[in-house]
Amino acid sequence: MYDFDEKPELNITPLVDIMLVLLAILMVTTPAVIYEENILLPIGSKKQISTEKTEDLVVRVTPDKIIDIAGSKMSFDEFGDNLILLISKYNLQAPVYIQADKTLLYDDVVFVLKTLKKAGFSKVSLQTLG
Repeated sequence: MYDFDEKPELNITPLVDIMLVLLAILMVTTPAVIYEENILLPIGSKKQISTEKTEDLVVRVTPDKIIDIAGSKMSFDEFGDNLILLISKYNLQAPVYIQADKTLLYDDVVFVLKTLKKAGFSKVSLQTLG
């Protein structure tokens, strides 16, 4: 009958031999493979780039809640309406810096920040001393 005490042995030597041959073939052929992709880049426009530096808008808020924009002083209540009138003078993509006194409430500074963002300025940041 059958002898069930024998244990089958796996012979992995042929598998290792085949893998080493494949590895050697890949190592030899890989440096010979040249891949070239032709890319057509778009031609740039001949439009003149403006070299003039636009002045950054600085909004100062004093401790007595007076907002100063380039010499125009206004209160918090007038700020939203006056900003709409002044907006045509400034580039909306230019940076805007808010210089607020440290004794002001956080809500007051956030109000100025929010109003500038609603007016269309995209780069608004807070400026500190030092």
